[in-house]
Amino acid sequence: MGRKLPIGIQSFEKIRCDGFVYVDKTAWVHGLARAGVPVFLSRPRRFGKSLLVSTLRAYFEGRSDLFRGLAIERLEEAAAREEGREPWVARPVLLLSFNGADYTREGGLEGKLDAMLADLEDAWGVERRSDAPGPRFQRLLVTAHAVSGHRVAVLVDEYDKPLLEAVDDFALEERNRAALKGFYSVPKDADEHLRFTFITGVTTFSKVSIFSDLNQLSDVSLERDYAAACGITEPELVATFGPELDALASKLGLDAAGCLEALRDLYDGYCFHPDGPGEGAERAGRCVYNSFSLVSALQKRRLASWWFSTGTPTFLVRRVREAELDPRRLTDGTLWATERRLSDYRADDPDPIPPMFQAGYLTIRGADPKTGRYELAVPNGEVRHGLEESLLPAWAPGYSEARGTDVFTLLGHVEAGDGDGVRDVLAADRTAR
Repeated sequence: MGRKLPIGIQSFEKIRCDGFVYVDKTAWVHGLARAGVPVFLSRPRRFGKSLLVSTLRAYFEGRSDLFRGLAIERLEEAAAREEGREPWVARPVLLLSFNGADYTREGGLEGKLDAMLADLEDAWGVERRSDAPGPRFQRLLVTAHAVSGHRVAVLVDEYDKPLLEAVDDFALEERNRAALKGFYSVPKDADEHLRFTFITGVTTFSKVSIFSDLNQLSDVSLERDYAAACGITEPELVATFGPELDALASKLGLDAAGCLEALRDLYDGYCFHPDGPGEGAERAGRCVYNSFSLVSALQKRRLASWWFSTGTPTFLVRRVREAELDPRRLTDGTLWATERRLSDYRADDPDPIPPMFQAGYLTIRGADPKTGRYELAVPNGEVRHGLEESLLPAWAPGYSEARGTDVFTLLGHVEAGDGDGVRDVLAADRTAR
């Protein structure tokens, strides 16, 4: 039996206590924990955001036993000496995870907020005096600070889930947005009770309007220091998963280099660095693999579209279709956007590029420092093949293999550089519609 790989496990404690293989991300955890302002990080789904939140929770709870032998152990000891304090101080943590609820129905968000706050109130012995989430959140912060004698760490996971699930229902999406804005206004007047605030989600969707009261919110999503905080770099892959790489290479009938190349082509290529991916060793340190797909392939010893098969948001499919995005632009270097454009996305904006980037279907391929623009493209083979089979047929439902207007005929024209052929197929599709 091989080693235990943590597919789908989001608990840092479970990974460390139950003997799962762990890619050491604790240096980034220590850097985040020492930030002096509220921090926001966006990454695509199934990229390890929830595990990062769980790791931060363990750090603030002072769980030194879970960090033995990891990078953070040395960093925390050094920081404690420098600051003249004891290491591994246990602090109160309020974790708010928006996973595990149905936000497509009216009252779904309110019910989730009530359940999360009720659990925290029970844990801290706080009497419920109001149904309003804001005052309840405020009392929790004050009580946790007073009882523990330490300021509070607030961790918010998947903040945007109530918005993304309701995006096709404008009235419900607006109601959820208003509820979240009111809830997140609480920390504005609670600085004296807060040690750290960390908020994560798939997108920066409506971030400005929801968190307008958190005027010091620092978005590190495209900062150099946190480019590899989620996902797996190639050096991490080689250093951590040697036995699994050997086993997969043997199963595929490849040597080590060939196996690594196959994994790189399918699952690598995500770049969250403002200078682009670079080349050679520089690229290996800047680009990250999709961790869910990579670990799935290593565990199952099979190459497949593990991440893409877990689902594509319907609203994204619709917007790609409505925009009639030329499929050639997904790979030919003609898609550009500024950082502001990518991070200032609105629900009523018909442009599919910002949500495609935030959701992981596009990534940074280069940058123009003179204009501040990023070149965007699909990150790897898994996403490219998934778009071929999912997004493009949905955009052009008139495709038919019998008429020679199926998606693969279109892609044949694209790869051959046959612009007339592409236009003919798309024209036939519009006529069919």
